[in-house]
Parts: sequence; C-alpha cells; structure tokens
Amino acid sequence: MNKMFSKSWFEDLDSNLRKMGLDSDDKSFDEIKEILSCPPHLSPEDFASSVSYVILAGGFSQKTAKKIHKILMEKMPENPSTDDLLKIFNNKNKINAIVKIWNNRKVFCDGFYKCLSLDDKLNYLQKLPHIGKITANHLARNLGENVVKYDIWIQRLGVVYAGKPELSKKIDNGKLDKDIKKVCDDMFEHLHQETSLPIGYIDVVLWKSLQNHLIEV
Repeated sequence: MNKMFSKSWFEDLDSNLRKMGLDSDDKSFDEIKEILSCPPHLSPEDFASSVSYVILAGGFSQKTAKKIHKILMEKMPENPSTDDLLKIFNNKNKINAIVKIWNNRKVFCDGFYKCLSLDDKLNYLQKLPHIGKITANHLARNLGENVVKYDIWIQRLGVVYAGKPELSKKIDNGKLDKDIKKVCDDMFEHLHQETSLPIGYIDVVLWKSLQNHLIEV
C-alpha cells in the first residue's frame, strides 16, 4: 500500500474512482479540472443551476442530489409554483431558496462576476439564500475558483495528515475552526506540491474517496 499523502497514493485514488464510475461531483472530474484551469463566465441560468445543486447537495448523496436537481431545473423555466416544486422535493427551506435564486438569477449572477478578488467572491456567495461559509467554498469551486470545501470528511483527513488527534474535538461541519483550517490547508499545499494539480481538484478526489471508503479516517 502506498504511503498516505504521496503522489502515488493520490494517483491511485483518482484512478480507482474513475474505474468505479465515481469520478464526478455535479460535473465529471475532467470537466472540473478544465473549469479550474479556465473558469467560464456562466449565464444567469447556469449560475442559478450551480447554486441550486449545492443547496440540494447538503445532507444528501450525490446521486440523490443530481436526480432531484435535474427534475427541478427542467421545471424552473415553466415558472412552477412553490407548491408544485414541493411535490418533487418536500423541503420548504431549500425549495424557497432555489426559487429565490432562480427568480433573481441575473442579479445574483451579475453580482458574483462583479467581484474582483477571491475573498470578495466567497463573501458574496455566503450571502446567497441557503449558502453558508462551507457550502460557499463548494459553490465557488464548482464555478471555477481554485478553493476547497472544508466539509467534515476533509476536516477529519486534515487531522490525520497533521498527526494531531487532539484536534478532532474542534471538527465542526457548521463552523470551521482556524486550527482545523490550517491543517487542511497544509495538507492541500503538500498534495499540490506532490501532484502539481489544483487544490480544488485534489479536494474533490479526496472528498469522493472518503465518501466511498477508499480512505478510512
């Protein structure tokens, strides 16, 4: 078995996910890599779709989120009522957020692309309906920004990388602790140096590997 956090270890994870047909988030691994290399300027509709996917993905499997997302996005141009959408996905808070995003898609999209710095973009995304600090990073990565989503899986792996099990008590999927962020950032910088890949791409491979138990923490 390859040593954890080495180039060969990471490449084996990437290869195994592809062989298992698990090489995707809302897009395929290759599409994610391309987007991170050359971020697109999305239309308001595509922007709203990306935001909606991240809203749905929180607390659900990727397979479930993608299925519901596809059905909802097919319905949105028809201007369905909230009640109609609730028949598809019975979560009032998330549906209300998705409807608000869709109805104001041009304003929200234009606002994002007016932001010049990464910090400004992340702060802007955090203010969108049903998007928090951690999900803002997930959304930003899906929009082409080279950032990571510090979800609970990645936080746990960062603690393993640091070799500091005492930090486990600071893991929090709602509020990112500064010490946890530091060990995660150190891990991503190390793997970036090992592989020369964007940290956003490294993030999605690690995240999928953790979810599917190719990495046990």
